[in-house]
Amino acid sequence: MIRKSVEPSPAPLSRDSHLSPSHFVLSLSPVCLGVLFLPPVSGYSLCFGGTKMEKPAVKSMGSKVTVNNPSDIIVIVGYFLMVIGVGIWSMFRTNRGTVGGYFLAGRTMVWWPVGASLFASNIGSGHFVGLAGTGAVSGIAVGGFEWNALFIVLLLGWLFVPVYLTAGVITMPQYLRKRFGGGRISLYLSCISLFLYVFTKISVDMFSGAVFIQQALGWNIYVAVIALLSITALYTVTGGLAALMYTDTVQTCIIIAGAFFLAGFSFAKVGGYNALLEKYQLAVPSRTESLDPLRYNISAACYEPRKDAFNLLRDPISGDLPWPGVLFGIAILGSWYWCSDQVIVQRCLAARSLTHVKAGCIMCGYLKLLPMFLMVLPGMISRVLFPDEVGCVVPEVCKEVCGTEVGCSNIAYPKLVVSVMPDGLRGLMLAVMLAALMSSLASIFNSSSTIFTMDIWARLRPQAHNRELMIVGRVWVLCIVSISICWIPVVQAAQSGQLFDYIQSVSSYLAPPIAAVFFLAVFLKRVNEPGAFWGLIGGLSMGLCRMIPEFAFGSGSCLFPSDCPSLICGFHYLYFAVLLFFCTAALVLIVSYCTPPIPDRHLYRLVFSLRYSKEVRDDLDGEEEERGQRVCREAEMIRDKAGGDEERSRSTSNIRRLISWFCGMSSSQAPEHTEQEVEATNQLPDISEDPLWKHVVNSNALIMTTVAVFMWGYYA
Repeated sequence: MIRKSVEPSPAPLSRDSHLSPSHFVLSLSPVCLGVLFLPPVSGYSLCFGGTKMEKPAVKSMGSKVTVNNPSDIIVIVGYFLMVIGVGIWSMFRTNRGTVGGYFLAGRTMVWWPVGASLFASNIGSGHFVGLAGTGAVSGIAVGGFEWNALFIVLLLGWLFVPVYLTAGVITMPQYLRKRFGGGRISLYLSCISLFLYVFTKISVDMFSGAVFIQQALGWNIYVAVIALLSITALYTVTGGLAALMYTDTVQTCIIIAGAFFLAGFSFAKVGGYNALLEKYQLAVPSRTESLDPLRYNISAACYEPRKDAFNLLRDPISGDLPWPGVLFGIAILGSWYWCSDQVIVQRCLAARSLTHVKAGCIMCGYLKLLPMFLMVLPGMISRVLFPDEVGCVVPEVCKEVCGTEVGCSNIAYPKLVVSVMPDGLRGLMLAVMLAALMSSLASIFNSSSTIFTMDIWARLRPQAHNRELMIVGRVWVLCIVSISICWIPVVQAAQSGQLFDYIQSVSSYLAPPIAAVFFLAVFLKRVNEPGAFWGLIGGLSMGLCRMIPEFAFGSGSCLFPSDCPSLICGFHYLYFAVLLFFCTAALVLIVSYCTPPIPDRHLYRLVFSLRYSKEVRDDLDGEEEERGQRVCREAEMIRDKAGGDEERSRSTSNIRRLISWFCGMSSSQAPEHTEQEVEATNQLPDISEDPLWKHVVNSNALIMTTVAVFMWGYYA
């Protein structure tokens, strides 16, 4: 017989000796600081009242709490007006008509928009939905993905970005082309980056944002996607990177403020942190009796909360996120994402100096402490409050609740918003989700169009002029949006409906070879082009050997185990990421040491050990660039002659001029670079720092590392 409830587990979660420090530590946490300013909800005690609380009544699964009152609508409209205002202001403030102005914000950004944009670009709606959903299913271990970033962003600012700055590159494929020469490595990275953007970022963010809107407004999921994309593509296409970074700063403030409010109301509703420790183990769905043992693989693990839900590090064999994978596998995925992904690095390249890059990374690191308290723990609270909906296990019930049979954990955060938040604040949270969605999507749109325009289209058409590159970059945005919409059904069903697991699993199969090649390229001079290329190809082959069978057989669920052979799919994806990284690195080194090295004259300021070199670099791709520039000059001369008559005839319509201005493109010649852009470009190879501010950022880096170690140790 299947039990409808379970008794509280006495160990390890209820050990007073382990939990007693929480009265002091967590009372100072960001979540509880927000709760202190909130009135009691429904008579429950605030953050750590420690009082017993009756199990809250669960709303019927058919009920919908929609955002349809004047207070919520006013807040949402106000949010859109503010974002549009900031976007218009940044359009007038920055030069959008040049490649440097559109793609790198003229390299004039200071540290606070850099840090805010790094955080907002990373925290999309997929984080709200994915982190809360996985937290509802399995506990706090998924927060390790967030806290790992506190260490990785320091590698980004202190080790990788100095090399990228002295290399004078705009995109990551461009760096590999300068580092190794030839075109096949940069072309591979361009294609695989665009693939990952579409299948792990854009489609995921669109789906998660649509899930939230579907819960809040009752819209069809595809109608919600199209509405969101229309708004996002509008200010991405028109504004360029500078507009994105300024709006990201506004979005970050909105995201944090709204998430604080929701976390405060959620903890007040559940009765505080200690109440969550007790009640999470009781959050078992009541409709498990309809499971047919002849049809389903019935196991208590399918519907009972994990006993190690509040442990960050878990068993290396039976754990859903085994601790060796959390410590090493997540570090590898984080190195790829934070240190070599175009979306992230592009924000750092837009900074006016290396000190501003480091300060922005520190700001982002501190902000990355928050998702555990603002997303993961609220997701667990959502399961406590709505076990029959968030924790549903019967396929027919799940289909009724959220439209998919593999589970409804993805609605944990949206369900909490529409059920717990009062009028007005509910609209604020919808604005938060829209802010997270649009900031993340806009960042990916801009970065993917940068890669396609500068690394693929510019190679296919080296004679392309500035105006053509601007148009191609904007049209590409529309293409990847269409592809991503078609992929949404796959995202919806993958990894038992746990969105964050889907993101990390796909990344584990494709990203480690890229991380290995970048790591070796930056820190080891002996690595050459044949080694890097065949390492990438070998790593891709290994990754596809794991990914294709998993998608072909299906990832399965607890009730419906996959038919994929355990030899292939039984190996945890984080362990596979570690194996793939070291196999790729070994292949790169073996091939590189069996082939001639690259002379130092080609590597000045392209590797970490030569970053301060003042020697003239002989670029491996110099001949190709010179040939492209010669073709461009000849094409410009032809266009100038043909364009003179057109200008004199004044045949260009007023509508066309308006569209060109709106998109930041001149209808005649390319606009001149601003003085700030020219100055920043001329100073780019200089990574010297003011001694005072260098010590300030280094001290803050040590403080942040200490905080990160303490948080890991406390929750381990």
